[in-house]
Amino acid sequence: MAKKINGSKTSPYKQSQVNFELLEALLEPEDATYPWNPADEESENYFAQLEQQFQLDDVLDEELAERSQAFYNSLDTLWYNNLNSQHYKCNTKSTVLANLQKNLQAGFAASVPQDWITEIAQKAAEIFHSGQSKGEQLVSCVKSVLPNWETDDLLVMARPFAYAMRSGEQKNVNSVVDNLGNREWTNLSEIEKAKVSLAVACHALDELKNIEEEV
Repeated sequence: MAKKINGSKTSPYKQSQVNFELLEALLEPEDATYPWNPADEESENYFAQLEQQFQLDDVLDEELAERSQAFYNSLDTLWYNNLNSQHYKCNTKSTVLANLQKNLQAGFAASVPQDWITEIAQKAAEIFHSGQSKGEQLVSCVKSVLPNWETDDLLVMARPFAYAMRSGEQKNVNSVVDNLGNREWTNLSEIEKAKVSLAVACHALDELKNIEEEV
């Protein structure tokens, strides 16, 4: 029996020592400097420093929030000024006009002179936000290429196109160009040239509307 006790791997004394060290480790505070005794002389200084740290954190958080807001306000101001700068507007207008002329050339170059398409596109971009009625916009677009036409006569001729723009019926507008066939521009009558010019203007204004909606 004695041999079994003496031969055991862990004696009662050693087991007690291990338990004591484990209990001591569990009870050891994470912050050894924490003043557990409020009556201790160092307690007041400890809590004063701790309170100052909290106050400093609050100040830093408040300052960070203010500076962040000021930073975002500055970004908004810069973005607004950039959008309204003449340089931005000129570049944007030039890009829109270039795309408009490219699209019109692709659709009408085989039937309409290039200088007419260019003139109509430029005028359409100029008066797009004029606040005029659809008919008045169409007439404004073609007036420079049809100088011999009276404005009232062009307004009458523009009515079907203006209606097509309001209703979204492009079939009738496209048929104007399709009806030309393969005839040369110089062989067209003045009425045919006016109708085709109004059709180009109609497409130009629709293109500008689509471009604006995509931006």
